[in-house]
Amino acid sequence: MSVEAGAGDHYNPVLKAEQRSLGLSLAAACILAVVGVAWGLSVSSQIILFDGAYGVIGVALSALTLHASNLVRRGPSSRYPFGREALGPLVLGVQGLVLLGAFGYAVIDAIQIILAGGGQTELGAALVYAVIAFAGSAAVYLVLRRTGRHSELVAAEAAQWAAAVLLGLAMLIGFSTALLLEDSQWAWFAGYVDPILVLVAAAIIAPTPIGMLRTTIRELLEGAPGDEVEAPIHQAIAAVNHQLGLPAPESVLIGKLGRKVYVEVDYLVESDRWTLADGDHIRRELSGRLHSPGLSFWLNVELHTDPDWDSQ
Repeated sequence: MSVEAGAGDHYNPVLKAEQRSLGLSLAAACILAVVGVAWGLSVSSQIILFDGAYGVIGVALSALTLHASNLVRRGPSSRYPFGREALGPLVLGVQGLVLLGAFGYAVIDAIQIILAGGGQTELGAALVYAVIAFAGSAAVYLVLRRTGRHSELVAAEAAQWAAAVLLGLAMLIGFSTALLLEDSQWAWFAGYVDPILVLVAAAIIAPTPIGMLRTTIRELLEGAPGDEVEAPIHQAIAAVNHQLGLPAPESVLIGKLGRKVYVEVDYLVESDRWTLADGDHIRRELSGRLHSPGLSFWLNVELHTDPDWDSQ
């Protein structure tokens, strides 16, 4: 008694919007990565190099995400009869691990610079870059945030750009402060601003890849989704129960893997009142109520007459 629901009119437009958003993210990441690395080398700034390296990593991850989206979009096949939705959380996990590794390296490098007595950075040029990076990252983030409401892959990209916005803001504040310190009794501290910004940036961005890894683990284990997914499902079940005079279900199991949401509803019913045809009717009614942009529902409705059916 299984049926896939919610993949019709809502599914393809969401995937097309996802493709456009991921393409935009990839193009923007390429531009900012090249600018960041070149600018960081020219002004001897570790934080700008860190931002550029973050962009290079973002390019690779955006390309991986776009490829995963293309594969998922193909749907089920003879080799993958249930589709490739697991690629979504798997890509999130790869993104999280790579970003954590990059942050670890940057933190070690920053600590070494601090212990060596600080560095020398062309603060004026560095501040100009900070303005460009902040404005560019904010613009891309605002665009992706709209599509990210219906796509976990785009939401992950938006989260990376949100971290880039915070990084740009940290650079703006840090380099502005360093410029003010240059002609004061605290001028010696200006050389430490750059590596300290790297440490601040790592602390700001770290929750993003950690969150990605948590999502990956939960979804690959087909764990329960959040309330934003579960609540409409329970509302749909309650509405169908009321409409058809059904008893409260014995169990409702909900799991999520990428875009696919598994819903199993088990009813204990009277054998002389409910038939297989009634089960088909329940499934159709419930399937018609399960719609959410970007999600595909795999629905299973079971009618049981044995109260001990699940005790074996």
